[in-house]
Amino acid sequence: MPDPQLSTDLKAEARRLGFELVGIAPAVSPVGLSALKDWLERGFAGEMGYIERRLDAYAHPDKVLPGVRSVVMLGLNYRTAEPVEPAPAEGRVSRYAWGTTDYHTIVRQRLKQLSQFLKVRAPGSQARGIVDTAPLLERDFARLAGLGWFGKNTLLINKREGSWLFLAGLLTDLELEYDSPHETSHCGTCTRCLEACPTDAFDGPYVLDARKCISYLTIELRGPIPKELRTGMGDWLFGCDVCQDVCPWNRKAPVTSDPTFQPRVDLRPADAVRLLQMSAEEFDREFAETPMARPGRAGLLRNAAIVLGNSGDSAAIPVLIAALRDCELLIRGAAVWALRQLGGEDASLALRELDAREIDPVVRDELNG
Repeated sequence: MPDPQLSTDLKAEARRLGFELVGIAPAVSPVGLSALKDWLERGFAGEMGYIERRLDAYAHPDKVLPGVRSVVMLGLNYRTAEPVEPAPAEGRVSRYAWGTTDYHTIVRQRLKQLSQFLKVRAPGSQARGIVDTAPLLERDFARLAGLGWFGKNTLLINKREGSWLFLAGLLTDLELEYDSPHETSHCGTCTRCLEACPTDAFDGPYVLDARKCISYLTIELRGPIPKELRTGMGDWLFGCDVCQDVCPWNRKAPVTSDPTFQPRVDLRPADAVRLLQMSAEEFDREFAETPMARPGRAGLLRNAAIVLGNSGDSAAIPVLIAALRDCELLIRGAAVWALRQLGGEDASLALRELDAREIDPVVRDELNG
């Protein structure tokens, strides 16, 4: 039989560690598995092949922790300051990446402490912390644990905390007291998130075509960004918060005072010109321990070039011309597109000179329009 006091004390410890939301769900097969399979079959995952490769493991949390009986779901608020409107040649960065440390590191440290607390209280028990890198449908278990509902933008929404949340889970072989699932949805007839998406990435309510999502394009996609989606990116350099910014449930979402999530001044917004001039060593030194490392130097500088192309700022032309000699084809290709967008005699001359020497087919495709 579950120990009610252990469940109560575990929740109290989770809150002490900084998790604003905590609920407990049984370890069962997630109801969203069939929707995930359909989503994959429709090709909406894009190049995120790791999801399909691990599909069987999503079928039950015992694929992550054998013998698991309970899933403790946690939510950590990362809303800090409000965004600053970018000037020309500046790019927006998603709120979750404003800090100086990768949130995975922060959340894992707290999960480790929570796991140690559980093992002290229940010697011999097993536990494993999860933060969006293991095959677990976190949203499904968060809803099952009573933390919130799925918004039409596909994100978990909580009435008090909104959607600015990192979700994490602690799997254990202990049987704990389970919370009631969140059975209702509170989006009503609102479709603001669907209508606001700059690249029309929603196939409908609750269905995201990741191949069109700015977050996917700027972080997960390893190749050139499709030409038809580049202008829609606007000034988004890394990630996108549009569908959360317009959500009415986020208007009164609390602001965290957690020092680990406080923003770096130079990422709110970021200087796209400075980024496009970064060497590999400078990139590693500045971003190696942050979420910004995810797309790699080639991906981030590719994004910076597109932001500059969308800026309409001719002052960016010299740095884009210099980028035409970068060793990374992704950066050269994006610089070609950006120079075409900005136009002018200097840009045209630089593109003609590149046309005479460039042999890479990806960059040549950009040169050929």
